[in-house]
Amino acid sequence: MNYEPIISLSNVTKVIGRTTIIDNLTFEVPQGEIFGFLGPNGAGKTTTIRMIVGLMSITKGQILIKGRNIKTEFEQAIRHVGAIVESPEMYKYLSGYQNLIHYARMVPGVTKERIDEVVSLVKLENRIHDKVKKYSLGMRQRLGVAQALLHRPSLLILDEPTNGLDPAGIRELRDYLRHLTRTEGISVVVSSHLLSEMELMCDRVAILQRGKLVEVMPIQEFTRGNDQIQTYHIQAQPLEQALVTIRKMDGVVEVKLIQDGLVEVTTERECIPEILVELMENRIRIYGVQMISQTLEERFLEITGGRQIG
Repeated sequence: MNYEPIISLSNVTKVIGRTTIIDNLTFEVPQGEIFGFLGPNGAGKTTTIRMIVGLMSITKGQILIKGRNIKTEFEQAIRHVGAIVESPEMYKYLSGYQNLIHYARMVPGVTKERIDEVVSLVKLENRIHDKVKKYSLGMRQRLGVAQALLHRPSLLILDEPTNGLDPAGIRELRDYLRHLTRTEGISVVVSSHLLSEMELMCDRVAILQRGKLVEVMPIQEFTRGNDQIQTYHIQAQPLEQALVTIRKMDGVVEVKLIQDGLVEVTTERECIPEILVELMENRIRIYGVQMISQTLEERFLEITGGRQIG
């Protein structure tokens, strides 16, 4: 993967009146990455996206898209961007195809073949000539993605793209975004309240809280949490004897019996070999050991103090 950033935010700040909405936000997204943008209600996610696409002014800092400043070189910067901010707006009395034709007339170089290509990519071939007023919300979302991709952008920005999609549609969109990043090198910035989907979809995630960036890291590291203290499930027999033995050992933060006949142990990673040796020396049979990672939702709630995603 090419790690030269497609988009870079440096000390981006937005002040409205006396209120700082976004406070010195800095991050970058390389080519071919799906970057998840998370935060509680009112954290500033949509404000940040609006600044990226030029719908809201920047008080301080800069946003570069492929090296072009969105404030001083807007046309050169925005030509690399395809976006759906909140919900896609279409002419409902026109067909899906007519909407794409109308948009293509505003963007140089979009051919009929390209329109047919994006229609196929979002799987709207059978309904593309129906009027948009007959579309479900999920179909409008897919048509919006098709429109955003017409001019072959380097950066695709999607604000809540799974709204209105059923589970099959969400999976199709996730697979399609993966296909785009791997085969065409498009970078994707996606904001969503469906944490389970973000966990499956994203390469990295960022958490924004009260306008400040709390964390940015790869999804695997994000859900792993503290590298030193981890939770493990140990399948052992006899269970009660295993529980008593582990409780006596140094370095164990917590130990308890859970369903399915497992002992759950929270301890330092380096203590696990010693625990297993002690169990075997006490003639306790060990059938399995598994490290348990936090889900993205658990990690999110831990970082934000339980505040609701939005």
